[in-house]
This record gives sequence, C-alpha cells and structure tokens, in this order.
Amino acid sequence: MQHNEKLVECVPNFSEGRDLGKIKQITDAIESVAGVTLMDVDPGVTTNRTVVTFVGEPEAALEAAFRAIKKASQVIDMSTHHGAHPRMGATDVCPFVPVSGLTLDDCAELADRLGERVGRELAIPVYLYESAAKTPARRNLAMVRKGEYEGLLQKLQDPIWAPDYGPTEFNAKSGAAIIGAREFLIAYNITLNSHVKDHATDLAFELREKGRVARRKPTNAYYSSGEILFYQKDRFPCGNCDHDASDFEALVAHCEQIHSYDLHHLLMLNDIDTSTREATAALIGMKAYRAGYFTECKAIGWVVPEYDRAQLSINLTDYHATPPHSVLDATRQLALDRGLVVTGSEIVGLVPFQALYQAGQHYLSAMGKSPFVPVEDVLKIAIFSMGLSDVSPFDIGKKVIGLPKRFNQGLMAMSATDFTEEVSRDTPAPGGGSIAAFTGSLGAALASMVANLTQGKAPTKVIERELLAIAKAAQQVKDALILAVDEDTNAFNGYMDALRLPKSTESEKKARSAAMQAGLKEAVAVPLSTAELSLDAMKLCDRVAQAGNPNSLTDALVGCAAAFAGVRGGLWNVMINLKDIKDDAFVAEMQTRCALALAEARALMTKVGDEGDARLQVMIEAKRK
Repeated sequence: MQHNEKLVECVPNFSEGRDLGKIKQITDAIESVAGVTLMDVDPGVTTNRTVVTFVGEPEAALEAAFRAIKKASQVIDMSTHHGAHPRMGATDVCPFVPVSGLTLDDCAELADRLGERVGRELAIPVYLYESAAKTPARRNLAMVRKGEYEGLLQKLQDPIWAPDYGPTEFNAKSGAAIIGAREFLIAYNITLNSHVKDHATDLAFELREKGRVARRKPTNAYYSSGEILFYQKDRFPCGNCDHDASDFEALVAHCEQIHSYDLHHLLMLNDIDTSTREATAALIGMKAYRAGYFTECKAIGWVVPEYDRAQLSINLTDYHATPPHSVLDATRQLALDRGLVVTGSEIVGLVPFQALYQAGQHYLSAMGKSPFVPVEDVLKIAIFSMGLSDVSPFDIGKKVIGLPKRFNQGLMAMSATDFTEEVSRDTPAPGGGSIAAFTGSLGAALASMVANLTQGKAPTKVIERELLAIAKAAQQVKDALILAVDEDTNAFNGYMDALRLPKSTESEKKARSAAMQAGLKEAVAVPLSTAELSLDAMKLCDRVAQAGNPNSLTDALVGCAAAFAGVRGGLWNVMINLKDIKDDAFVAEMQTRCALALAEARALMTKVGDEGDARLQVMIEAKRK
C-alpha cells in the first residue's frame, strides 16, 4: 500500500465470524467509499468475530467506518451472539491508527467525531478508549469492556459508566461500540529450530513487558528452572538482580534507580494491587516478579502445527518504543544462550513502512555500511536480516503499509531506452520539465554514490558523519526529483485538460479561464520545485567533492553539472509558463525566486568546476613526476 500525504488505518472488529454473507455486506459498505482500500478481512468461527483492516485518507476512513458500523447494526443481532472472544457490541471495537502524515491526536479527533455521529444517528452507546479516552479510567480496553454485552444493561445504569456519546438506554440488538485511537500494532512471530512450546514460552516471558515470576539459582540455561522468589517480611527480593530490599518501598526505589522500571506498574500488569498500604502489606507470601526486556510488548510461546515449530507470538503495541528488530536481536541472543537458533520471523498482517525501513537501516549500520541507500535496498536488507520469508513468502507490496509514493505505471517505471524513445516522439509531454527533474535526480544520485563509496573508509569520524549526512540528504532529494519527472508531465496535462473545457457560455468561459490559470500555476510550481531541489543536489555534490574519496572526484563534478542542468531547465520551464499567468504579484514573486536560484547555481557551478579542474590538474602533474 503506497503512501498518501495523510493516511490512516482503521481496524474495526465485528461480532460475526460465521455468516460470510453478513460480513460481505459490512465490507461492501466500507468499499463503497471512494479513497478507501480494504486491506484484510479475517473471520474467526470459534471467536465468532471478524477483524477488518482498511486504509484511506482521514475523511474517507471516517465515512467508511460509520457506514460499516451502521451496516453491522442492521445485520448483527447481539441478543443471539455467542463466541469465545470478549465483546460488547455488534461493532465491538473500532480504532483509528496513524500511518503517515497524521499524529495519534489526529486519530483521537477522528474517533471522537465518529463516536458522536454513531451515538447521534444510530442511537448506539459509544465508549471512547485508549488515546481517544476522555478519562484515564477508560484508556484500557479491558476495563471498558468488563462485563461484556451481558453486563451492559447494568453498566449503563451506573453514572460512572455513562457512555461518552449516545443514549444510556440498553440497545439489545447492537450493544455498545468502543471507538478509539491507538498506535499501530505489529503482530510479530519469531520462529525457533524447536517444536517444544516451553522453549518459546521461556523466551517470550523474558521479553514481554509483563515479565514473569522471579527466580534465582537456575539449574540450567532456562530461567524457569530456578527457585521461585517470594516477598517476605523484612526481605523483598528484586526479580532482576540479586538485591534484597528491607521493605516494599525500598524495592520500588531500587527498581526505578537501578533497572529503570516502575514496580507498581509491573505488579499491576500481573493483577497485583499496590495502590494502598493495606494492599502492599498483603504482598507478604506472594510471588515476586521480574520485569521483561521491553515495554509495549506482549508475548507468549506456542507451537504452530503446520510449521511443526515453536514460535514466540508477539504483539508490539507501539513500534516506536519497541521496534521488531530490537526484539529479534534480543531473542537471538537469548536463544543462543539456551542452545536454540532463531530460524526467522514473520509479520502477521501489515507492517508500517517506517518499522521495516528502520530495521533495514539498523542492519546496514551493523554491517558497517551506509544506511542511506535506495529504499528498495533497505527493505530487502530488512527482509533478509529478519528472515521474514522463513515460513512463508514476504510480499512488500501486500505487507507494507505507507510505502513512499511512486508512479508504478509512469515514465520512471520505463527502461532508460523506452523513456528516451518516449521523449523523442511528437508529443509535448514528457518534455523539458521532466528531463530537468531527471537530470537533477542523477546529480543527487551521484552525490549519494560518492558518499556511500567512501563510507567506512573516511580518514576521520567527523568526515564519516559528514558523508552519512550527505548520503541521507541526497537520497531524499533524489527520490523527490524522481517523483517530479512524472509530476511535471501530470501538471502539464492538467493545463491541457483545462484547455479542453467547454466555452460556449459566459459562465463556461470563466470556469475554463480559472481552470487554465490554476493549471498554469501548478505547471509553474513543479518545475520551480525541480530547480530548487536540483540546487540542493548541486550543494551536496560540492560537499561530497570536498569530503569524498579523491578517486571519485569526477563523479561529484558530473553530478554537479547534471544537477545544474536540472536547475537551469526547471527555471526555463517556470519562465515560459509565467507569460500566460495574469496574477501580477504571483509572477513577480516567481521571477524573484528564479533569479536568486539561478545566480546561486551559476556561482556554485563556477566554483565547483574551477576547484575540480585545479584538483585534477594537480593529480595529473603528480603522476607525471
């Protein structure tokens, strides 16, 4: 799924997993909204529940979610529902998840708007949870759903549990809807060279935030072989080291200062109350607990019959805090300590682009290579390094959500020969604007190449950091200019479409003229961006000519010259479109920006060329001696 400027994921769970016809009606309602893509439909017979995943721009996703909730309220009757999974309503939960261009707060606002509409138009009680919750007590889904559908009538009569939106009357057919916003949840499995469940469980308990019962003096490599620790009067053992505190508060301070975790939170995760003096006094005789390696991480061990292997089944509830590659690296070390081998891992469902991209960059850096190479290369390294195709093929196009924008059927999807032939035909587009963007992208690509070639061979750490900064910036400029190749053609096509509008009446003439002026301004914006990005590429070529390997000097010089062509070509394409624009202030502003960019580019090209020629002459003379 490719990146849009603003993209949100929505993962509604419906209390129907057996009647495929009803499920189809709900997903048809989702797909009836333009701008939404249905990504996955996962029905469960035992749970009698279906998890649906779709993505889209915020307003489209909001509308699709409402239509799905409305259709679910029509086709699902909660009074006859039975299933293994906890549930409160026909649409049990409906979270919004930020993918790109949005924050969690933005998603919370979407949830709030959806909740208000569902309550008002459908007369369904609505509870907001997680990041959309209006009170801390409602952040936790389990607490909101406690009592489930069967306890909803009584819950609605309690003023403390009045719904955030909708009526307080019990809706027997639809129950209540729980709507919220949360971070992207990555369902991540790590596979072992074992078919013993306990092997995976031992590792999972070490990793998960909830941790495990604390032990000491294990008789083998498995933590579960140790003696269980208990809280005693005057002796409160730490689960993460051999320290014993004299009382509970001293142990809390120790865990915070030495191990950086909140013992109150750890015990709460294990259903142990420490909120009062009486509760802490009741700890005597209870088992002590050990904190896991990672926050925002839930994990269990299981055996998958079709693979005949044990796996760690992991939910990462905030990959920004705990990325999958960090969990994998820790698991590999823990497995090695126990004589086990991690054979690979798998993503269940979708994974955000950034999570996989960061993993690829992590492994490239670990190899001593530059992490600032083409996106496709970074993602392939992530797939290889994490063994994501170990038990089933990993398809980037189907599994990764929020991929950078690209034109799969555009000019840059052609071979170099086909692109050149297309330019040579008797059509006005692609033309000089697209070629300017293309040459600019080549300039940025050469800057990246020189920086990456020198990676690991730089004479000092300062220069190495400079080269990495150049490579990172050059990749960003290159990618933007590659998009501009097709965007320039599309912008020109927009102007041509305006020319074809009807002009029979006065109103049609005005509409056509306005569309032509808008098209011309867009036709100016793209080449101006091309020119300014190409100027950035020139600056990067100048920097890498200074810091890079001297043997790659000419690559940097050619890159600067190519990027200068991008500047010059982009500005020419701006100027030719300005002549037909009637907005005098706009024209004046564009002329000023063009003049400044051209003056800077000319001065830089002269500087880089003169310095390059001088250095090349010195190289020639040194060889002759």
